Amino acid sequence: MKRIISAITLSLFILVNIANAEAIARVMKSVGDVTIKPLGKQTFLAEVKAGHGINNGDAIRVGEVGFAIIIFIDDKSVVKIRENTEFQFIDSPSTRTLELLQGTIFNKINQQKSDKSFRVETPVSVASVKGTEFAVVSDPAGIDQFFCLEGNFDVYNSVSGRTINVQPGQQAISNALGTLTQQPFNPEDYPDEPDAEIEDIEEEVEEPEEVEEEPEMEEETIDIEEEPELDEIQPEPEVQPEAPEALEPPSAPEPSKPYGLGLGIGSVTIDGMLYNQFALRPEFSFGKLGVGLDLVLYIDNEGNVRPNEWDIKNDPSVLIDKILYVRWGQKQDPFWIKLGSLDNVTLGYGGLLMGYSNMMEFPTVRQLGINTGMNFGNYTTELFMSNLKDLSRGGTLLGLRGTYKVSKAFPLTIGANFVMDVNQFSGLKDNDDDSYPNIFDDFPDDKKLWNDTDGDGLADRDGGSEEPEIGWDKDGDGDNEIADWAGGPDIEDLKGTPFSIKDNKASVMAYAFDVGYPIFSNKMVSVLVYAEFNFLNIPEAGKKGTEFYRDEKSGSGFSIPGVKISLFKFLNINLEYRLKSGYYVPQFFDQSYDIARVTPIFRGDSTFVFTKDMLLFANETMKEDLSGYYGSVSTDIFGFANLSGSYANLTSESDTIKSFIAALNLNPDKIPKLSVATAYYQRNNDKNPFDFGNPSINTVLGYRLGYEVSKGVSVIWDFRQFYRDDGTGELVPVKQTTIETAFNF
Repeated sequence: MKRIISAITLSLFILVNIANAEAIARVMKSVGDVTIKPLGKQTFLAEVKAGHGINNGDAIRVGEVGFAIIIFIDDKSVVKIRENTEFQFIDSPSTRTLELLQGTIFNKINQQKSDKSFRVETPVSVASVKGTEFAVVSDPAGIDQFFCLEGNFDVYNSVSGRTINVQPGQQAISNALGTLTQQPFNPEDYPDEPDAEIEDIEEEVEEPEEVEEEPEMEEETIDIEEEPELDEIQPEPEVQPEAPEALEPPSAPEPSKPYGLGLGIGSVTIDGMLYNQFALRPEFSFGKLGVGLDLVLYIDNEGNVRPNEWDIKNDPSVLIDKILYVRWGQKQDPFWIKLGSLDNVTLGYGGLLMGYSNMMEFPTVRQLGINTGMNFGNYTTELFMSNLKDLSRGGTLLGLRGTYKVSKAFPLTIGANFVMDVNQFSGLKDNDDDSYPNIFDDFPDDKKLWNDTDGDGLADRDGGSEEPEIGWDKDGDGDNEIADWAGGPDIEDLKGTPFSIKDNKASVMAYAFDVGYPIFSNKMVSVLVYAEFNFLNIPEAGKKGTEFYRDEKSGSGFSIPGVKISLFKFLNINLEYRLKSGYYVPQFFDQSYDIARVTPIFRGDSTFVFTKDMLLFANETMKEDLSGYYGSVSTDIFGFANLSGSYANLTSESDTIKSFIAALNLNPDKIPKLSVATAYYQRNNDKNPFDFGNPSINTVLGYRLGYEVSKGVSVIWDFRQFYRDDGTGELVPVKQTTIETAFNF
């Protein structure tokens, strides 16, 4: 954690030091209470008038009466500011950011004349602009509205990690509870602009000669008439070391810092037992920093508190489980990171890892994931790990990605991915972390004990002469020597050494290379073409002749060509032609990978452990060379719902393999009494994914439904289901259900 904090501090320091002392923008018009806080100062000190220069790091505030109009010097983009608004200017070599604490701004971005990306960042959300004209309204209570007039932009909710694209005539609503919705807006919904005379100002800024031919006269006039007072308050050179503080969110009253407190009361099933749940889930957001906690008690039907979650004395690591997430920034920032829950991770075009979630078995399994990256110039990097706690057990799923964009004039992007599950066996549950998974451990809650060879209830450990009653006693004859005697168990019936993940390792590695190029883009249609080359390598694992052996396999897959299309501002389409050879399947690491990562199957007195690839390639067709098509569609249905789905059909000379995924997310703002409504269905690499009456081991489905009893109070039903072998070869459903009453304060 100290390293993470140091990295964040260093990033902030770098951003401050690249701040340019020259003005990056000027005030074109100022009416009423308009003040500025220069970089390095803590308060708004000076009144701002027309012509005043604004430096990188300065913050501007418009009071209860007034408005202002700002123009950026380099690209002539215009920002109009209404009353009760406060934000800071942050400029880097590649990004221009307005950190909006609260209020209303109108932006007309001239991207044709700028090499920088433009963003508006609030304490809750980030809008990454690809278009030209839009408005932002940020309420101190933690509710943001983004209105698009021209072009388009992405809105990212910093709490939930969700992102949506907003097109002309649409608005996005984002709040501090993590909700992010999209819907059309009527003209009367668009906020009133502050000044009717803006057209005259825009005509002036379109003539750069007026600014460029007579800069000295304009600068002299401003210095004489407007800035003598500001000279007295400009930071002295020796104050500059304090500059990192200037990038913190501007000081504001406490209510302007969004926070939320969720209270969950209900029931949950953990390890086959039903518990009553009492959970506090506070969430805090301060600028780029966001923190979510999960403070939960599980109480059984006898009133006993389940100790596993709070046994700090014996297991200090349980404190980590209280962190639902910690995040800093988002993917467009020079540095960004998220720790904890990871809901939707995709690397590149998704040929290897798409839509991965480390929350599929929550709360039974709590994972501490990490997703982080850096952006510098034309290069981007990304790192992903599913569970940092797994590293101590020699496991975890990790991924790396790097990309390079040739240039803005020739925007060809080249990328490479590496994904590895270090040890799939580490997915077996092990309560006491003694390396012996629960299914093989005779004492799953005692780290010092794990085996009872003869089944007499005494652990196999040498207690010495002082504790003869707990000596090895492997054969039930009272000593630690194995002997075949009348009345005792037969030697061949004694239990062998249990399975340990220290002695057994099953890894899987994958590589990918891709190229992409945007061939067409306008307000109505955008088209990106790409190609992706994937390789999957599965090393040998275990010893031949044992229940845990796996032979070596490898395969490859190609998506060429691939096309991403955006149509009519609401429909997104993805099409691929796929070729598969050997032991490879597209999206091997998918949303439900943790469920299928490793599966124990019981046959009589024997327990077998199968990794995902072993079950997947037990189907002979999956070993063959296959080719076919893949398509996905996502759309916004008039602001009432978001619907997405994908379908793949791959054929060989002898058979066909199909995949189908669907997800529905209703907008609760449009439906009375609905607080949340999502549903999903996934069935990959199956002969008939639409045979709903006969599910397979590849089937995963679930939903989350919330009914609002009263304002801020909802009853939420969270359900997911998958299928496992019952030991006889028959599939049985594994259901995980959580019912709770949620209070949001």
